[in-house]
Amino acid sequence: MDAEVPNSEALVAEVMGLIDGARSRAAAAVNSELVMLYWSIGKRVREDVLGGERADYGGRVVARLAVRLTERYGRGFSRRNLFRMMQFVESYPDPSIVTPLAAQLTWTNVTIILAIPDQRKRAFYLALAAQERWSKRTLRGRIDSKLYEPLLAARGARVAVEPALAGQGEVALPAVSVFRDPYILDFLGLPAAHSEADLERAILNDMQGFLLELGAGFAFVARQKRIIVDGEDYYLDLLFYHIHLRRYVAIELKTRPLRPGDKGQIELYLAWLDENVRMPEEDPSLGLILCTHRGEEQMRLLGLDVGDIRAAHYLTQDVFEAVQNKLHEAALAVGV
Repeated sequence: MDAEVPNSEALVAEVMGLIDGARSRAAAAVNSELVMLYWSIGKRVREDVLGGERADYGGRVVARLAVRLTERYGRGFSRRNLFRMMQFVESYPDPSIVTPLAAQLTWTNVTIILAIPDQRKRAFYLALAAQERWSKRTLRGRIDSKLYEPLLAARGARVAVEPALAGQGEVALPAVSVFRDPYILDFLGLPAAHSEADLERAILNDMQGFLLELGAGFAFVARQKRIIVDGEDYYLDLLFYHIHLRRYVAIELKTRPLRPGDKGQIELYLAWLDENVRMPEEDPSLGLILCTHRGEEQMRLLGLDVGDIRAAHYLTQDVFEAVQNKLHEAALAVGV
């Protein structure tokens, strides 16, 4: 009689986990080496350029170097990229600051941040992108949504990012800064016309993608969370928990524009969660109304641009793809 065969599926899953983990660590190591390589190149080239006596010396040096490096190593060493490397060193000359960040940032994210003129604003996004492990799309979205500006106003032009850049702490952010606008849900594959049930089902089918779009720190808790008030049943669409903030996050899905009553609905849900679910050591729950459109005046009048409840719109297509489609439709309409 043959010996009992071990659970082959468990073995496959464990080996796959080992491989995936090793690949992730290898990719992180390669990325870290690349960022530090570019910083080192920038440092060396900058030293040579600054040693030139004529104003046009630096441009000639960089142009010649770009040609030689591109011939030998291919893409990545263009004249423009070499100047970015020099700018990287000029903005962050201390390697003790750059080294820990290199393990958490891609070079693409670094170049996006270097395009920001203000040094303090650059430092803010650099520290936060590393802390939250933002993708380039998330980083661009945070910059476009002007995450930094309200924090600057709230703190009297003092956003403490230097300790985070030096590896001595994290950037402390208001809780609602975890929300963004818009949310790009193109990965769900939803048609233009869809119901709330379709949207919820698609999110549940690709929860990993939705969590990535929400951002770092979110953990899924429940769908259609039952809430009983005065003997009547209500159902919260999606309930999450933010691990870093230690707060529950209630999300209501609306496949229509924002309405005034939406705020009262989620206020009820948050009050119930705080009374029946939240632990004493946890902070009050947050609310997000995810809808197809929300007007700025309505947001202001309802107070949804401040406080612990926010409204944001979602797109079922990437914003650039949506614009291209609109332009194509307009061209067809005029016979172009």
